[in-house]
Formats: sequence, structure tokens, C-alpha cells
Amino acid sequence: MANEQQKTVKVQLVRSPIGTKQSHRDTVRGLGLRKLNSVSELQDTPAVRGMINKVDYLVKVL
Repeated sequence: MANEQQKTVKVQLVRSPIGTKQSHRDTVRGLGLRKLNSVSELQDTPAVRGMINKVDYLVKVL
């Protein structure tokens, strides 16, 4: 399993979370995004996909 390639997904914050619900701001932070245009590379899991779907209006998947 060590040589098995893990699938990843890159997420970029393209819109400011100011003025959004607190839970959406927390989700953006949970994805590892801080400033506008910051990019985070995460493992492609159902949990991460759910977080991306929750804040899809703030982020872009690369």
C-alpha cells in the first residue's frame, strides 16, 4: 500500500468569506485556505468533497 498513489485535489479560494455564515468560514479554514487565491492540495476523500460542495461559491477546484 505504500507505493499506491493517493488521489489529490487542489482547491483555490477565489472569493472572500467575509459576510458568509460562520460555518462556511470554518469550512474554508478547514480546507487549509487563508487568503484570497491561496491554494491547498488535499486528499480526494468524500469528507473533503463534501466540504468543497458546501462552499462551492467561494472556491475553485483546479
